[in-house]
Amino acid sequence: MNSYINSSNFFEGNNPEKIAAEYGTPLYVYNERILRSHMDSVAKVITKYPYTANYSVKANTNIHILKLALEEGNNCDAMSAGEIQMLLAAGFPEERIFFVPNNVAQEELEFAIHNGIMTSLDSLAQLELYGETCNSLGLNDDDRSRRCAVRINPGVGAGHHEKVVTGGKKTKFGIAEEDIPQIFEICKKYNLTIAGINQHIGSLFMDPTPYLDAVTNLLRIARGFSNLEFIDFGGGYGIPYHKLDDEKDFPMEDFKKKLEPILDDFVKDYGSTPLFKSEPGRFCVAEGSVILGRVQAVKQNAGNVYCGTDVGMNVLVRPSMYDSWHDIEVIRDGNVVSRDNLKEQTVTGNICESGDILAKNRPLPEIKRGDLACILDTGAYGWSMCSTYNSRPRPAEVMICKDGSVKVIRRRETIEDLMKLF
Repeated sequence: MNSYINSSNFFEGNNPEKIAAEYGTPLYVYNERILRSHMDSVAKVITKYPYTANYSVKANTNIHILKLALEEGNNCDAMSAGEIQMLLAAGFPEERIFFVPNNVAQEELEFAIHNGIMTSLDSLAQLELYGETCNSLGLNDDDRSRRCAVRINPGVGAGHHEKVVTGGKKTKFGIAEEDIPQIFEICKKYNLTIAGINQHIGSLFMDPTPYLDAVTNLLRIARGFSNLEFIDFGGGYGIPYHKLDDEKDFPMEDFKKKLEPILDDFVKDYGSTPLFKSEPGRFCVAEGSVILGRVQAVKQNAGNVYCGTDVGMNVLVRPSMYDSWHDIEVIRDGNVVSRDNLKEQTVTGNICESGDILAKNRPLPEIKRGDLACILDTGAYGWSMCSTYNSRPRPAEVMICKDGSVKVIRRRETIEDLMKLF
């Protein structure tokens, strides 16, 4: 692929140079059409049985994007009381929010209970704490808040980096299968009812086989729980980060065809049909954003070419944290520079760290000072993981709407904003 920006009409006819000039760089730019398309896609993963796609909001918590998820029929997963508050502010009713925390304090569990949010407990200790919290709040034995879920470790993990694998024996997440009998003991002690079970094997897998194996395994485990209201298979569907090298999309249609017979077998044996859920995060939002950054300097060190931009690891930390790949397109005078003649270059940020590298020894069109570096696929774990390291305020976010208009959905942070906390 010579240009994703052009083939997808990402800027909807807008000149990216004019957008950068008006709103400054670095700048997160979202495409509403692409976001809605992906959210609609995940909402239709299962059509034969009751199903909801729970957008995992940690990927991107901008309230304007949460509102798109609401409009596209997605429910949402929250990982903190703060994310619950974001969802409530975006208009989500409590019954469309699923709280899936990890190692949280009693205060956060109380917040979820007070707001009527279904909560999944990640460990036996957290399940015990949840029971203690229900008792300390004086809830009646038949109070609906005594219904909760538990996260099971399916024994299977998958992902692009060990730091995003969330299932298997070498992860902190979930309750191991051998400890399930203790779940029932704790529930009996505190008059809790397990309404649902959930799992998550990891993030950014392009081969659906491990996920299908984990679904099969979780449904086997589910047979040991009676009258489950829902079963949540987790998320992690990947997107092609190497799209300029023609990497293929996640095989969603083939995946759906293979998933349905697994559900058929379970429903036939279980005797009832629970609500099935999944937890897509990255798939919903990653391809719906790019970052525009200005090239401030080009230099050589020992024969290596370094192209310095204002997109530091404070703006996009994934390459530094996970060795993640993000395709980069070069924009000059508002137009994408052709990839016909490539030269090996290293694209860096402006942070005082040797690890502040966006792309190392990457074949790219020859970059010049003043060009725009357009970093692709930044909608997931981009702005939500930004920092103010080196006292650099966080960037603005703008949305290109379906009608082609551009609006600010988060203003650029200022030094004055940072000072207010002192």
